[in-house]
Amino acid sequence: MKNLKDLNRVLLKLSGEALAGDKKTGFDEATVLGVAAQVKQVVDSGVQVAIVIGGGNFWRGRTSENMDRTKADQIGMLATVMNCIYVADMFRSVGLKTRVYTPFACGSFTRLFSRDDAVEELNRGTVTFFAGGTGHPYFSTDTATALRAIEIEADAILLAKAIDGVYDSDPKINPDAVKYDEISLDEVLDKKLGVIDLTATIMCLENKMPLVIFGLNEENSIVNTMNGEFHGTFVTVD
Repeated sequence: MKNLKDLNRVLLKLSGEALAGDKKTGFDEATVLGVAAQVKQVVDSGVQVAIVIGGGNFWRGRTSENMDRTKADQIGMLATVMNCIYVADMFRSVGLKTRVYTPFACGSFTRLFSRDDAVEELNRGTVTFFAGGTGHPYFSTDTATALRAIEIEADAILLAKAIDGVYDSDPKINPDAVKYDEISLDEVLDKKLGVIDLTATIMCLENKMPLVIFGLNEENSIVNTMNGEFHGTFVTVD
């Protein structure tokens, strides 16, 4: 994998649940401001940062079989819009320039996604948020992350999760689960590890988009990851 210190443009995927902190729902302001301070360090170093945020702190999909999947997914898309509007504002409070894009019109709340417009903003040092997923049901924020990273020609996807890397089994269930320091996307598919969903995995594989997975809740995890000093997992595409 390319040396992380040499990355010029990254797409950072943040877990909605991780941003909720111990509250498990909504936002934990101290957590979000901590992320903002780290991203500012990264941007000040000259790295361009785009962000996708999951919606799990508000919505986890259909709550019953009586609910239509399309409607459930639309609610999930709106959850990610709320997350991005809030986090973008917290980022501005620490001196960052931000722009929130959605694939559908949200009045004056967001800007309609344009690849060219987003890249121009990135080149100006603006942190660009991609909210609303792909704009279509049946696609997760993993797929949206892969799609936007490929579109903006990011050097890598950084996945900041509640778990600190890729394991051979669920460490919450298996205390003997073994973490990988490095693993290929081909191995992820073969072993059905579910790092990201299948559609996103295939997209990253076909477009040679590497991933870096680490725990958001570790101290200075984003800055340390960009400096190559982390204990997560490299997911390679070579």
